[in-house]
Amino acid sequence: MGPAGQAPAAATRHSPAASVPAPNRRSRPPRPGHTSRRGNKKLKRALFLSAFAALHNPPSRAYYDRKRAEGKRHNQALIALARRRSDVLFAMLRDGTLYQDPEPGKLPPAA
Repeated sequence: MGPAGQAPAAATRHSPAASVPAPNRRSRPPRPGHTSRRGNKKLKRALFLSAFAALHNPPSRAYYDRKRAEGKRHNQALIALARRRSDVLFAMLRDGTLYQDPEPGKLPPAA
């Protein structure tokens, strides 16, 4: 937690997994379709495999399909899903709650 019990910023939460684009040494913007080489490789791998396995879950599959419809490639969509799952995990830890699948009627449109 941050100062005065505030949650840390998104960039701070995601920095161990390097799921936030970071400028390289030459201060160029990150290239689309390329993942960061920074961060904990084991954590990134675990999040990626978790996202890949979650494609059988309807809410995760809808999010993945929506990202694909936006024009993202397979790996880019999986990384986006991994980051979203990371956000959910952080919220669960922050709030001290268990995971609850969203109700089928409340799922966002798949594109």
